[in-house]
Amino acid sequence: MIRLVVYLLILAGIAFGVAWLADRPGTIAMDWQGWHIETSVLVAASGLLVLVAAVILLWSLLRLIVRSPDMIAGSYRQRRRNRGWAAISRGLVAVGSGDTLGAKRAANDAQRLLGQEPLTHLLTAQAAQLSGDAAGAEATFRAMTETTSTRMLGLRGLHVEARRRGDANAALMAAEEAARYEPGLAWAADAVIEARCHAGDFAGALAVLEREAAHGGLDRAAHRRRRAVLLAAQAQALELADPAVAREKAVEATRLAPTLVPAAEVAGRLLGANGDTRKAAKVLETAYAATPHPDLADAYLHLRPGDSSRERLKRMRTLTARMPAHAESALALARAALDAQEFDVARTSLGPLLGEPSQRTCLLMAELEAAENGDVGKAREWTARAVRAPRDPAWVADGVVAENWGPVSPVTGKLDAFEWRLPPGVAATPLLENEADRVKAAIAAALESRAAKEIKNEVESAAADAAAFDPAPLKTPPAADPVPKPIDTPAPVPSPAAAHRSVPLAQPVVAAPHLPDDPGPGPFPEDEISEKRATFGV
Repeated sequence: MIRLVVYLLILAGIAFGVAWLADRPGTIAMDWQGWHIETSVLVAASGLLVLVAAVILLWSLLRLIVRSPDMIAGSYRQRRRNRGWAAISRGLVAVGSGDTLGAKRAANDAQRLLGQEPLTHLLTAQAAQLSGDAAGAEATFRAMTETTSTRMLGLRGLHVEARRRGDANAALMAAEEAARYEPGLAWAADAVIEARCHAGDFAGALAVLEREAAHGGLDRAAHRRRRAVLLAAQAQALELADPAVAREKAVEATRLAPTLVPAAEVAGRLLGANGDTRKAAKVLETAYAATPHPDLADAYLHLRPGDSSRERLKRMRTLTARMPAHAESALALARAALDAQEFDVARTSLGPLLGEPSQRTCLLMAELEAAENGDVGKAREWTARAVRAPRDPAWVADGVVAENWGPVSPVTGKLDAFEWRLPPGVAATPLLENEADRVKAAIAAALESRAAKEIKNEVESAAADAAAFDPAPLKTPPAADPVPKPIDTPAPVPSPAAAHRSVPLAQPVVAAPHLPDDPGPGPFPEDEISEKRATFGV
């Protein structure tokens, strides 16, 4: 529309000029080389315009003749370029569809038509990867690193190829070189951080993270979270070697991410050991309110090492009051009540979980039955149920279930990949070693207590029989009667009851109880002892 208006304005201007000249007639005369030319102004103006148009046409023709070789060559190059880009498009489609032969043919055409174009190198490398030619792909990527425009693409390809063949050193070298040229490159920074975390160099990983954030590779929230993860891992590594530095790192991690469970657990434990129980309790309570976790509950339970079991139970009530309806709160409270021998509290706490008990719930019930009533049968029943019970939450990263948290995934190397959630897959897993050992100890204690009670009852019964025994006085035979010769017969073997009667009543001797591990005589037959050993491993 605008072009039409401009065109109409130009025509109007020309018409106005012609009309203006027609309304003002005049004569133009010119003498030159014996020629006398006389004409009107309008005719002279028209002739001038025709002359200018002829000059322009002649110049364009001459220019076309002069530039025709370059134009022909340019047209040929453009045709080749168009064919090359068509080959690249055809090759990328072939790579995406898995057509190995088509991809290689298109890569050869693109390389012949386009030469050193970045996409040509990429298509060649991808065609080599698709056909399984790892050496050819690596050679192509290495050639790309020699050009500034394709250096990052080549380093990325070398890194991927090195990881595929399991060469961790080559992959790390490619990632470090890429991170040196482009510190904000996400894949390079993540690869270097992963390698340094696996090597235990958390300080180096933090330095790479700070460079990445300084060059705009991370936003503020992601930077704070990743820094907290690395600081928590560094605090865990330094906890035994340098507790003061570990405490400082853990506290900084909790400031950056207050709900990060590993950071809060280490910070709470180290702050409590340093005597700052109030700050430790605040850190643990904040993290527990967001993610109820058994490690947080255990650190809170043993916040002051000198406390009695009843004081720890009271403290645990304070923590679980923040998440009273959560299953982890019930388990933590039951654990503290068992340690304090508050069996009613433990049973009440575990009651809501018995509809569909998890593995930890079954093990706690087994320990409760063994500790409260010495009921080895029920303890054995609950232990058997724990083998097939649903799983409890665990640390999961990329489908891998781990007993302990880690800063990076063991599969992909992703930072902050572990999550506390129900593991995928089957409904049950092997029992945790510490929980199984605790149940074994409770069952062994119940067996020992029952054995001691039975032996004590037997000794007391034997002592009572001995006290009630009153042998008649022996009669002296007459002097005239010859003394009979003793009969040579074997002495009778005293029974266990007679052995108990031979003990002086003033100082009764009570035999030490024989546990299932003792091969000597005891209140249980040998086959029953062997069965207990095989069942409980105690």
